[in-house]
Amino acid sequence: MTLEEVFAERQYAERFLTSVYFNLPEELGFHQWYHRNPFVGASDDMEITWSGAFGNTMNTGAWNPNNIDNNIWNFNWEGLRKANIFLEQIPNTPMDEAAKQRWIGEATFLRAFFHFLLARTHGAIPIVDRAYTQDEDFGIIKQRPIDEVAQFIAAECDVAASLLPDRITKDQLGRPCKSSALALKSRVLLYWASPLWNGNPDYKSFVNVDGENLYSGTADPARWTVAANAAEEAITTAEAAGYKLYQENADPVANYHDIFMKNYNSEVLFARNMGAYKESEGASTPNGMGGYGGYCPTQELVDAYEMENGETPIVGYEAGGKPIINERSGYVETGYATQDHPKGWYLTDTRNMYARREPRFYASIHFSGAYWRTRRIEFWNSGRDGRGGNAVDHSVTGYLVRKFSDEDVNIPQNIYTNKTWIYFRLGELYLNHAEALNEAEGPTGMVYSRVNAIRNRAGLPNLPTGLSQDQMREKIRHERRIELAMETHRYFDTRRWKIAAETDGGDFYRMSIDKGNSLTDDAFYVRTFMKKRVFDKQKHYLWPIPQGELNKTPSLVQNPGW
Repeated sequence: MTLEEVFAERQYAERFLTSVYFNLPEELGFHQWYHRNPFVGASDDMEITWSGAFGNTMNTGAWNPNNIDNNIWNFNWEGLRKANIFLEQIPNTPMDEAAKQRWIGEATFLRAFFHFLLARTHGAIPIVDRAYTQDEDFGIIKQRPIDEVAQFIAAECDVAASLLPDRITKDQLGRPCKSSALALKSRVLLYWASPLWNGNPDYKSFVNVDGENLYSGTADPARWTVAANAAEEAITTAEAAGYKLYQENADPVANYHDIFMKNYNSEVLFARNMGAYKESEGASTPNGMGGYGGYCPTQELVDAYEMENGETPIVGYEAGGKPIINERSGYVETGYATQDHPKGWYLTDTRNMYARREPRFYASIHFSGAYWRTRRIEFWNSGRDGRGGNAVDHSVTGYLVRKFSDEDVNIPQNIYTNKTWIYFRLGELYLNHAEALNEAEGPTGMVYSRVNAIRNRAGLPNLPTGLSQDQMREKIRHERRIELAMETHRYFDTRRWKIAAETDGGDFYRMSIDKGNSLTDDAFYVRTFMKKRVFDKQKHYLWPIPQGELNKTPSLVQNPGW
């Protein structure tokens, strides 16, 4: 069919719009190319069992313009082109005008989102707001300054928000609403205000093919106010439409875990329907339960979860990975629990390093001795879920991801449940607002209110009063690490803050997975060197443009260091 024929009928036009949604990344998978999400495994959140995962290639420093996953670049441009074609052709479709305007809002939002997905990896990119024809000179396609890119995305979000409904209904699951667009605006403006894009001295000499500076060498602190206002607008709009932090249970562990189990609950602003997504369940399930133990939280992430009293247990490391313990936290590295937790969060004989932790830990991390599905998990060497004689499918850290995993799934019996992947939720907006407002004005009452709302929902006490701006910054960054763990935020947060050289480079540790014969065998619970990760601050803050794309479009300029 020609485009004219497609857009001459409503049903075909809608199918074309549906094909734009297809290009959204399947971020629930962290290791296959088609998921387009190597970022969780390339952050300090996770180690992936299989060496072929591209996140592992990134961690070795062995990635380059010739071997990168081209689909990060190609799929987003493909989706963006589809959105442009749709927006140019839909005026010709005979249909109800109100429905047409909503579809235009959806396509505009998706066009903005694809631009953002490209900018978060590659920084300054071309702005493509129309569909090019095959006979055009592609030499006119060139990178635009990051300020223009961010402002274009934000403006597109405003247009989309004006056309989208206040809230989606049950029959519209998977489509955006007004708050979806404003949440994207909040995120892109937060990035725009952050050090990577705002006055980055490392990029002050980086220019496009016309010699235009793509990044300013002078930071503009006023951007934080703009980002704070955008987050506040998004929160106000969402809550006016009935969205709220999900907290339907008396148990804070269930509250947090169910955000990702109860599809399209009160907190979800935009998500992708994933169906019975077997691969993520298999990779998160211990090998002794029919899974293949692939998604392994790092010891460093495990250490970051607070204690039930709100104190951080580990405040640093000595040589050899020995933890520096915060005595106020009550954390104990040795010994075992002598009784079950009153709510069953952990059981007798659980290692003390996993006892008395904050509720989000129990909702997010599988650890040895945790009860899951039908029994306790056994990650020690000779355990049913351990390394033992299994050379391939086993946890390489002594942990697996519980977050996103459903207890009702039974892999041996082929029983799965439908899933979504959440791109935007209200909890992120609270933390966006807190961060931007703290940078703009310091630790105001509203900053405390936003962070404390997230902590209280998770069963944690309020932050201590009297924090300085620097202290609050560290608290907010810590809260983002835990609240948004493994949701594809950590990789980009550490880069936009320009701290990835400290978080993603250097030695990483794990439990002694090649030792241990029982739940209470001390030999397993010893921190052991796992690997040294490589982060080159001269080039790894941005992705390279695939070399094949540079060959086809010489007007593009390769990112610094590549």
